Amino acid sequence: MKGEDGRRGEDPDTSRASGMSPAEPPPSTEMGPVLAVDAGGTFTDLLLLDGSGLRTLKVPSTPADPARAVLRGIQELLGPKEEEDAPFLLLHGSTVATNAILERKGARVLLVTNRGFEDVLEIGRQDRPHLYALTGRRPPPPVDREDRHGITGRLDALGREVSRLDPEELDALVRRLAGATAESDSRPVALALCLLHSYRNPAHEEAVARLVEDRLPHLPVSVSSRILPEFREWERTCTTVLNALVTPTMAGYLDRLEEQAGAGRLRIMGSAGGSLPVERARSQPVRTVLSGPAGGVTGALARGRALGHDRLLTLDMGGTSTDVALVPGELVRTREGRIGDLPVAVPLLDLHTVGAGGGSIAGLDAGGALQVGPASAGADPGPICYGRGGTEVTVTDAHVHLGRLPPKGFLGGTMELHPEAVQAPLQALADQMGTSPDRAALGILEVANGTMLRALRVISVERGIDPEELHLVAFGGAAGLHAVELARALGTRSVLVPPDPGLASAWGILVAPIVRDLSRTVLERSDADGGPPRLAAAAQELEEEGRARWPDHAPDPEARASLAVRYVGQSWELDVPLEGWVDAFHDLHRTRYGHARPHAPLEVVTVNVRLQAPGIPASRVPPSSPRTSDPTPGPSSRRVHTGHGTTLVPVVDRARISEPRRGPLLVMEYSSTLWIPAGARVTPLDDGTLQVTP
Repeated sequence: MKGEDGRRGEDPDTSRASGMSPAEPPPSTEMGPVLAVDAGGTFTDLLLLDGSGLRTLKVPSTPADPARAVLRGIQELLGPKEEEDAPFLLLHGSTVATNAILERKGARVLLVTNRGFEDVLEIGRQDRPHLYALTGRRPPPPVDREDRHGITGRLDALGREVSRLDPEELDALVRRLAGATAESDSRPVALALCLLHSYRNPAHEEAVARLVEDRLPHLPVSVSSRILPEFREWERTCTTVLNALVTPTMAGYLDRLEEQAGAGRLRIMGSAGGSLPVERARSQPVRTVLSGPAGGVTGALARGRALGHDRLLTLDMGGTSTDVALVPGELVRTREGRIGDLPVAVPLLDLHTVGAGGGSIAGLDAGGALQVGPASAGADPGPICYGRGGTEVTVTDAHVHLGRLPPKGFLGGTMELHPEAVQAPLQALADQMGTSPDRAALGILEVANGTMLRALRVISVERGIDPEELHLVAFGGAAGLHAVELARALGTRSVLVPPDPGLASAWGILVAPIVRDLSRTVLERSDADGGPPRLAAAAQELEEEGRARWPDHAPDPEARASLAVRYVGQSWELDVPLEGWVDAFHDLHRTRYGHARPHAPLEVVTVNVRLQAPGIPASRVPPSSPRTSDPTPGPSSRRVHTGHGTTLVPVVDRARISEPRRGPLLVMEYSSTLWIPAGARVTPLDDGTLQVTP
């Protein structure tokens, strides 16, 4: 299978290094139209950048068939495809891989590993996620026991062959794999191949992979040394298995987009803050598990830097969940991410997700206390006020009841909400609580705010960061209704609300850089002979490998190398730049943990290299065109319940805010609504961002 650069798509690809700023590519209009799409759980957001400017669209997502909403939005924005139309570039953030992992609805995975290591998935790290539970409970492993196959053949920790692969045994293995594939009629099958110490020497894995690919060409094969050539057996096995789990689903989805979207070229947003060639996403879909949220954080940093504010907290509240992130001047990546209960050890933006979105369902728990989420009404049927058959009260329904979400201004007036439908279900919930509907609705918002506030504190206060140093960037369709109250409770300097906040993740996907990450476990000590030169040589080899596979159409990348380093005897590492890595590690260890040991030997675990080229410069993306001639139909004021009684609150079109104003105020626009409580002050900035002082 070949990628956009005409070479094989599978290659090792991991890093935690930060980005660069090479020369800017040509303006987007010289490259033809560019369409950015973020397929979320409730809405699918689209931005079209062409010679006429920037156009926006939100359409309801179709969770049962995510491609349907994407194709519908493309058709609505671009119209029927004509022969003379210029080819367009499609940049896409998708939840397909995420949902397949969370719901375990992907392929049936067959795991091939060394004999005696078939149960690594169940052994795990033997930690206790529920410390005070009297009896432990484990989720079922992603691979059934009968689908795990151990083989002869072994490498030691230095990559030297201890015992050879057995050709007769491998022949029998292929026959067993063929039988498993044949008996699985309705569910796709994929193979995960993870052998000991393949990060040191991939020879055994490659020999098995070649045999399977030759004999069973229709069986997708995920090879650990191509996906994650790093030590730690459980994390590498889980990551490879999850990649196999979602490969058939993601490949089918991308094939459909390539066939039906009409794009000249397709790139997929990766989880680490950059876009990937479509073939990389097809062969290594585990790199896309945070695709959409990564776009939002990437865009928030781009806007913050343009305003001179790069120390940020991000609040991305959509219909299903809320994602928060700390951005202390640059994107923060982690190798310790999890999707559900399983580790994903490829680079991800360091996001914290909670089940509090506009569609989160409110109810009483077993003890009679009010809880909100994590269950969500999603896109179908959605909140009760959407009028699509929803029956359970959600956060959005609470806002509608309290008057904070005008029914005739939703999506620029293109979708009408139904507050009358909320009354009976909300009254029933209030009766269970022994209170009034108003107090029940306020309680729903307080619980949702409490969930989000705890998440924001986890990524700031609990990491030793003073929120007073940070600006809270609020985006996603629902964030503007909560952000100012959260900023007050947390103590951030201000709230920054970008233009089109409900489409901010799509905007971030539009301006995201093009990246390729590579890594290699080396396990070199600082006091070993020739250690530092070998590190530089390993980084150079990774850079050359990445450049050899760089897409021909992309600008030339810049490279940055980093090292994962620890004191000898420690279990986990810190990331530091390759240049001056010894002093950098001691300084970072002192900052992070309050102490350092300058004379103690260090161990470099992994060498990482990131190649990065710029996408579309944010400075060349114009403001979006309004979706309707009157984006806020309805009255210019309305009664809003604030928690201290009902107040008549002005309703203002965002485009008409030209000077500072005081709350209470409702600011309406196509993709979102901003609630500014009494005492807060909103100021329009030159780029269209609204800055709110809580």
